[in-house]
Amino acid sequence: MIEVLITDKMRKVAHKKSKEMGVLRNSITRGQGNVFGFLGEEIVRKLLGGEENNTHDYDLIIDNKTIDVKTKRTSVTPKPNYDCSVADVTRKQNCDYFAFVRVLNDQSKGWFLGLKDREGYFKESVYLKKGEHDPSNNYFVKANCYNLPISSLTFENVISPNPRKRVTSKNKKK
Repeated sequence: MIEVLITDKMRKVAHKKSKEMGVLRNSITRGQGNVFGFLGEEIVRKLLGGEENNTHDYDLIIDNKTIDVKTKRTSVTPKPNYDCSVADVTRKQNCDYFAFVRVLNDQSKGWFLGLKDREGYFKESVYLKKGEHDPSNNYFVKANCYNLPISSLTFENVISPNPRKRVTSKNKKK
């Protein structure tokens, strides 16, 4: 995973986009997570480059590949055994990859956790129903979702239109 310090400019952009968006239908957090979602997008774009293209299906286009960024708020540094989640209501999103990010509650920094191709994600993930207890992390699921451990993601040799922004093990935080 790669740790990224969040700048004032990134926060300002995320807050502006969140205000413009309002509350989305089926939002688990009833719109409170919008700022964090946009910060996640800022982090991925900072690392990988690409073109912003917010649609219902994806957030970024990188080298003609569509990327949907999934962000979770956190109070701690993520660990490889922590899960990434895709809500069941968004399963039909038409994207090539999911990018996963965690952002600290105080919005001071975040972590790019990696990518997973959409098809591979649903093949390898575990389906959990709302209210179900996940014994791997002692969490009660808030909405039907598909979970996959961070350790199953990749960020080696990610295609990027800007080779200087290519994510490699050289800039990977251990």
